[in-house]
Amino acid sequence: MEKGLLEKTGKPLDHWIKVVKASKIEKHREIIDFLKSQHGFTYGYANFVALKSKKTDAASQDAADLLNNQYTGKEDLKPIYEKLLSSINTLGKDISRVPKKDSVSIIRKKQFALIKPATKTRIDLGLKLRGKPITGRLENSGPFGSMCTHRVRLTTVSEVDQELLEWLKEAYEGAA
Repeated sequence: MEKGLLEKTGKPLDHWIKVVKASKIEKHREIIDFLKSQHGFTYGYANFVALKSKKTDAASQDAADLLNNQYTGKEDLKPIYEKLLSSINTLGKDISRVPKKDSVSIIRKKQFALIKPATKTRIDLGLKLRGKPITGRLENSGPFGSMCTHRVRLTTVSEVDQELLEWLKEAYEGAA
């Protein structure tokens, strides 16, 4: 987005953040409207600059804080998350974890899994398994949409079993 913003406007992100600060507009929606009406921004770029100027995007926050916030009030799910991570770490050394506000993306060359504490009692594990049929436990992607092809609902550590590990390995290999 930052590169595209520079190409589209001829000005870098820090310039636009200064413009927003100088406007003294504080509400997210008002910043978007200002950038669209006064500077010809599209919604996407205006939203990007608004998030960056208010430092409310996930990239502006500490990864540990993002993760802690995800599990606040859902502490019983943390052992499931930790078991998933320890299992994922055995797949290879080329994996990165990217915490977001409500989930953690698991990436090789591209995202192959997404861990989301969906409720106080359940983690949803999204997987990219192109062409894999839906089964009872391996559901369609549900709320993940196109980010993942499948979803597995997890409520206990014991559900991080051999079958799940095989799906994770398949998703990992597909992200090469």
